Amino acid sequence: MSYTFLARFRVKSDHDAEFVDLIDAMEANAKDEPKTLEYKFYRLDDSGGFAVFESFSDESGDQEHRDNPANAPIIERMIGCMEDGYEREFLLPVRKA
Repeated sequence: MSYTFLARFRVKSDHDAEFVDLIDAMEANAKDEPKTLEYKFYRLDDSGGFAVFESFSDESGDQEHRDNPANAPIIERMIGCMEDGYEREFLLPVRKA
């Protein structure tokens, strides 16, 4: 079963442009990760709100994504742009395979 969630967060208004500039690099890196199934950022319809949809083949894929040396400096900068961290909302299949 995949390990899938939506992470929601707010970006400081004075860091919006910096955060948006980092998105392309994170999405590009995710394409090269063998256990990453989907990885896509979205802007929410409220001011400063963002979400990232993340789906991995299993929980270890999420850990490998976070441990990817190419991602570490980008993740650090992204977290620095956020107001209060992020909240994960896990998504489960409607029916078991």
